This record gives sequence, C-alpha cells and structure tokens, in this order.
Amino acid sequence: MPRRFAEISFTDSVKAQQARYGSREMYHRFELAENSGDVLTEKEIEFIAARDSFYQATVAENGYPYVQFKGGATGFLKVLDSKTLAYGDVRGNRQYISLGNLAVNNRVSLILLDYPNRRRLKVWAQASVIEAEQNPALMLKLQTAGQIVERAIVMTLEAYDWNCPKNITPRFTEQEIQDIFLVPLQSRLSFLEQENQHLKTKLNLV
Repeated sequence: MPRRFAEISFTDSVKAQQARYGSREMYHRFELAENSGDVLTEKEIEFIAARDSFYQATVAENGYPYVQFKGGATGFLKVLDSKTLAYGDVRGNRQYISLGNLAVNNRVSLILLDYPNRRRLKVWAQASVIEAEQNPALMLKLQTAGQIVERAIVMTLEAYDWNCPKNITPRFTEQEIQDIFLVPLQSRLSFLEQENQHLKTKLNLV
C-alpha cells in the first residue's frame, strides 16, 4: 500500500476506527512507506490501457456521493503522462450529475476492475473539465468508436492503490470468452476432426 493512499484515506476518524477494532498498528506502517504511489508506473499504465470501463465517484455540495459507471472502447481512459489521466465525455442522459458535482468539488475516485484476473486498481485525483472548443486537439485524442466528445475530464493523479482480489467474482466479456475458451476449443475440435478423417482413410472406412 503506497504512502499517499494512506495519507488521503486514513483521516482521524478512520484512524479512530482502526484503533477501536485493532488494525491501527498494522496500517500505521503504510503511512511511512517509501513508495509514495502518486506516479503511474508501466504496470498501472498497461492496466488502464486494457480497461473498457471504470466506476467514478464524485461528491455533491449536499455531501452525498455519486457513483457513475463509465464504459467505452478498450483504452478510452487515456494516460496522458505519469500524473495525468483523461477521458472524453460523450452525450448520455443529460442529467450532468458528475459534472455538477465537479463544479463544486473537483475530487474524484475511480475503481478499475479486471474481472477475469481478479485485479482492482483504485485511483484518487483532482479533475478539471475542458470544453470541446477550448482544446479541439485533445477532443480528437480522446475520441473513440466514432463518438463525438463534448468535453474532456482531465484528472491529475493524487494517489493509487492496488486492492486485494478477495471477493472479486471472475466475469468475462463476449470477446474474452471467445479468446480464452472458444478459440482453443475450436482449434482442438478441428484437430480431432482431421485426426478422425485420417484414421478413417487409413482404415478404408471412407
């Protein structure tokens, strides 16, 4: 667990609960960790590039959190550099809840999941909203699958943490099922059919 994660997450009230339930001593050492965890490495960059969705949390001025599912083409969440993430905001149901929340509190938290391999990356960042007319080149960079990007959400990384795989149920997309299960099965079936045909020919059964 990186140091910056502990600095952000372990508030006084959290520390009080850790002390109450006996985990404060264990978690205190993470506050002294050498790894700051506020600069993305190749491991995080590759993981992010392979995702086709994530969950994003923002907080409204009334104090209520709002969690939004974001999905798109694989890699639609871009790593602009080791401290900056961005994605193109395309038209949805036009409720603009996340945008409204960001207007009063620019802090965001993301959870990215790799269900088949049971991996989970948590990200804390400060976000800025850039309208399309402010930076057309950036909109083009963030555009995927022919969708029109109305604005960019650019996030400056504050911290990240790899979460444990416990209780992550493996799930697979249609493409993952095809690649992981069906392709090898079809290949094996083709081989057996050829072998069967060869044996029939050899035994004069055809």
